[in-house]
Amino acid sequence: MEVGSLPVELWRVILAYLPLPDLGRCCQVCRAWRELILSLDNTRWRQLCLGCPECRHPNWPSQPHLEPPSWREALKQHALATRTWTQNGPELQSSACLLFFRRRKDRRVWHVGPGCEFETLRGALGVVGPYDRVVLHPGVYEEQAEVALKVPVELVGLGRLGEVALLVCMEQQCPTARLCNLVFMPPWFSTVVYKTSWGHVQLDNCNFEGAQLQIRGPGTCQARFCSFSQGSSAHLLGVVLSLFDSCDFSGSDTASVTVEGPPVSERNWACKHLAALARTFPSCGLSEHNSSPKGHPAASTGGHQPPGGNVKKESITIGDWKRRTGVDAVCQRTVIEDGWSDGERSEGEENRDEWGANNTKKHFTLEYKIPCDHHGLSHLLNPRPDGSLPLSSSPDPPSMIPDPLTLQQELNRDPEAHMLAASTLGSILRRCLFRDGKGGVHLSNYGQARLEENVFRSLNYAVRCIQNSTIVMLRNEVCECRASGVFLRLSAQGLIAENNIHSNGEAGLDIRKGANPTIVCNKIHSGLRSGVVVLGNGKGSIRSNQIYNNKEAGVYILFSGNPVVSGNHIFQGQAAGIAINENGRGMITENVIRENQWGGVDIRRGGDPILRNNYICYGYSDGVVVGERGRGLIEGNQVFCNKGCGVWVMSSSLPQLLSNYIIHNCMYGLAVFCRKDPENIEVREGNWPGQEGIAGEGGGADRRGVEGEGREGQENFNEEGELFAWDSDLDSEDERHSARRSISVALVESNCMSYNGAVGLYVKSTEALNVFANLINCNRGLGIAVLQSSQLTRLATNCILENGRGGVAVEKDCRVELRGNGIYENSGYGVSFSGNGQIVENDVVGNRGCGIQVCGTADIKVMRNRVQPSQGCGIAVLGPVKGVVHDNILFQGHRDNRKALLHMDPGNESCVLRNNSILRHDDSCTSVPPWVMENPPPRPLASSPAGLSSSQYPSGLGISVTTRIGATVESGCHSGSMFCSIL
Repeated sequence: MEVGSLPVELWRVILAYLPLPDLGRCCQVCRAWRELILSLDNTRWRQLCLGCPECRHPNWPSQPHLEPPSWREALKQHALATRTWTQNGPELQSSACLLFFRRRKDRRVWHVGPGCEFETLRGALGVVGPYDRVVLHPGVYEEQAEVALKVPVELVGLGRLGEVALLVCMEQQCPTARLCNLVFMPPWFSTVVYKTSWGHVQLDNCNFEGAQLQIRGPGTCQARFCSFSQGSSAHLLGVVLSLFDSCDFSGSDTASVTVEGPPVSERNWACKHLAALARTFPSCGLSEHNSSPKGHPAASTGGHQPPGGNVKKESITIGDWKRRTGVDAVCQRTVIEDGWSDGERSEGEENRDEWGANNTKKHFTLEYKIPCDHHGLSHLLNPRPDGSLPLSSSPDPPSMIPDPLTLQQELNRDPEAHMLAASTLGSILRRCLFRDGKGGVHLSNYGQARLEENVFRSLNYAVRCIQNSTIVMLRNEVCECRASGVFLRLSAQGLIAENNIHSNGEAGLDIRKGANPTIVCNKIHSGLRSGVVVLGNGKGSIRSNQIYNNKEAGVYILFSGNPVVSGNHIFQGQAAGIAINENGRGMITENVIRENQWGGVDIRRGGDPILRNNYICYGYSDGVVVGERGRGLIEGNQVFCNKGCGVWVMSSSLPQLLSNYIIHNCMYGLAVFCRKDPENIEVREGNWPGQEGIAGEGGGADRRGVEGEGREGQENFNEEGELFAWDSDLDSEDERHSARRSISVALVESNCMSYNGAVGLYVKSTEALNVFANLINCNRGLGIAVLQSSQLTRLATNCILENGRGGVAVEKDCRVELRGNGIYENSGYGVSFSGNGQIVENDVVGNRGCGIQVCGTADIKVMRNRVQPSQGCGIAVLGPVKGVVHDNILFQGHRDNRKALLHMDPGNESCVLRNNSILRHDDSCTSVPPWVMENPPPRPLASSPAGLSSSQYPSGLGISVTTRIGATVESGCHSGSMFCSIL
């Protein structure tokens, strides 16, 4: 019979009446018939699949509204899965058909129920033979003592699920058994309704109500389409391999599934079949969870692409970003301290128009310009070989931000994670739903489990992994947990990849007590507290995740937590992006940290991370905050387009800032402060509402964390008798830094501070500070402003270039040394100095105002400088200044500048002028004077400045962290006031 003899639509109507065996035979007629049969997927195959009494919707229980890709394939997989229990005998190994199992001549069907062969289950089990089927008719069957299964048997409930209920306790003593379409309830003498210690049990479409399933290795279990409700649970002890597929767990009083103990060495016959069945499920790969978050407001990022997008480059100017974020492009009168404003003249500049040039109507440019472009930091300003501008000289912010790696890319470069992703561990749970109970899955004592595409919702916690256990979590959804979503403790490990972890009451992931998981390519978002918390000597590798929109820190490290945090996109958080507190450590590299409400990275109270090669940008406060007693190595980062300061440092900290680009921030590039906000006493002491609850010994909570506002009370993580003895966990300071070369002075070296909205480097400190070899250029305010420095601030070999106001300003009573700097072409004076210290061997050329202005009661040495002003004096000594001015070379800058190149107020007898050289151009000569700076060439020099020992250069590591600081800011960038909150 030819298919073409009737219309295809008519054939489909006819074939829709065929039973399953006949459809299989029709598929074997020819290719045309096979294609015709396969085309019935949404009609006949769907009808057969949903009509099977032994299975439910293929996407039950988590997504029953979604249709499977193929109904025929779903029915096929169900048929293969239901025959696993029969494959133990050698006579059945050759069976390959799609029937549930090969019929045997001696296999019988026994009926149990009123009016049947047997009225009790125990009676039927006493006479059944191997592989017989026992059909239980609707009713309730109760046994007063434990029932033993001694031969392989199949128990099947007749009718709809729920019509056959068993109040029994069964112990399996045979190699295999199958239970289908039954409801299990506990008898009066035990909560365990089924247990096996060496055989294999297959559970299809069964309900457990208030009951417990117990499997002990080398026993195995395969459960499909089962419900565990009213406090029911499954306990797997030393299990080699078990499979729970499409099960529903609800209303548990403890963990719904408990996996305890390492897999035993002995294996039963079913292990190889379950392993083959598990491999039919994809182990890894791309999924929708790795895509960018929906509804991501790209406009608020100044044009940034979502982190999961394919586009890595964007065209954005600083003006675009400021317009889109509501930041005034001018950022005028930025005030952080009441006593000084970037928009006002400093004390040394007041009423000095006679010697300065800021208020003159006529501005000169250098007519006799001395070449100075080839100084030691000129390579940071010169165009690249392709013609593009380097970051330090580009008027636009960086446009290249890397995307996070895909899971496959991460697995390719991490063999250990690849092995975990491909492995088949002890207990496999896939496509299950855990809801409305205390816990989801609990692993302990070297237990092993693999969780794939499960949903954990409205629990106390989703997964708890402790005591050297190993967990693999792939493509799960963990949401709305009352505490943290995933807990890892006591040397737990594993792979957590491509999960969607969101809307949890505490941290999305909580890592403590030496736990060391690999966490890659997850979405961790919308949490009511932090995204990831690592503390109590917790470790872990946190890579290529999207962590966003959490109420508190995206990643929070404290109490000697020491993770690797790399390649993540941490954005749109309501607090800090990454917080390191209370002696936290960590290697934080190559992350994109953007659009967070508070500091992009917040370090305080002994926090000591390595912060390297990160993008910290578009934040609504400061880029990096280093607070009280903060430490750390901050190296090679790009900190740009933040509404507050690029880097905010408290003077009691000891950070090392090396080779960072701190550019295009609305306020100061780098600000060093010594004063806390006096209005917030709780914050000053480190106690404020909303701290992460850290359970202490005995069940108390330590509220010394760094968290957000608006939530009072504290969370106790001391669950199930777990105690946290913090004192024994924390390394002493001596132990932590014994392997490090310590530093005693905060160090700022080889950074670029460019195009910031106010001062490039702002210092108001009570501690010593070393500032070496930095490029500070094109900032809207001063290059460097030192308002308070009771200890020595050393400014050496820096290039301070083309800033919107003066080059360097030092206020009275400050101790500052300027040595070996190049101060070029700033719009105000070159150096205005009212403090105490030295100005030695600097090149001050082309500044619009006075070259070097010393005023007030300063006690200073001005020696061996080369000075050429555009207008005004070269060196002006104003007021009762003490000290010496000698061996300086002063060059005339313009023929119309009639101000004295070297001026000292009459009557000053405490300042000595000697051996200064003044070079003027002969007005009668029309040629440009051949003045050049050589021996040495223009400063800063490429080598280290004279007088700096090697110990003052960066040693190994060492960095610091703060308490929450509120530095009151009044700015044209913001309506009203804001706080540079340190987390």
